[in-house]
Amino acid sequence: MPAPGKRLHAPSVSTRRRVIDAALVAFARRGYDVTSLDSLAAELGITKQTILYYFPSKEALLEVVVDDVAADVYAALMDAQVDGGAWQKVRGVVRSVFSIAGRRPELLGLVREVARLGPPAATRLAGHLSPLIDKATAYLELAMDLGELRRQDARLLLLTSYSTVVGMVTEGEVLRTLGLDSSARSLVRQRSAALSFLQAALTPACTGSSAA
Repeated sequence: MPAPGKRLHAPSVSTRRRVIDAALVAFARRGYDVTSLDSLAAELGITKQTILYYFPSKEALLEVVVDDVAADVYAALMDAQVDGGAWQKVRGVVRSVFSIAGRRPELLGLVREVARLGPPAATRLAGHLSPLIDKATAYLELAMDLGELRRQDARLLLLTSYSTVVGMVTEGEVLRTLGLDSSARSLVRQRSAALSFLQAALTPACTGSSAA
């Protein structure tokens, strides 16, 4: 039989998790500014004071949501590592991002919302993801040195790729929120378009490969 202390603590952990998950969806879909703790409490069937027991303010709740999203996105992109040349690796990352969009669109919706909010939330997210960005930059620079990718500014390339892929994916989330086309087929078309764009930008003229 579990210890009494653990048995009593389980509901608290569950409630805290429910608050974080509900806040993530609300911030991503409705926006941080228009989401109130009162509305979150009503959705969850709890009181506002219960939320404030775990998170002293909406800002504190956002910090925890950002931390969770950063960890999930980081893990998903690390899992996207594939064998092969530079383009195959880029393709693997893009496919992973679109996979996130299909399975948990609120994650990328929150990334979009944090970018809109700016500091301190955007700074916090960037701090979590900076090791991954540094690693990607170093890899791209090496691939360019080896002639596997077209020579250009690696960090600017990452920014452009981010804007292209995440922008397309979060636009899909907007469509889903509005009740428009959210089919898997539509997401596949967006992914193919993004890959074709990036392949044209990254692949040396003398090299060709499938973008699908």
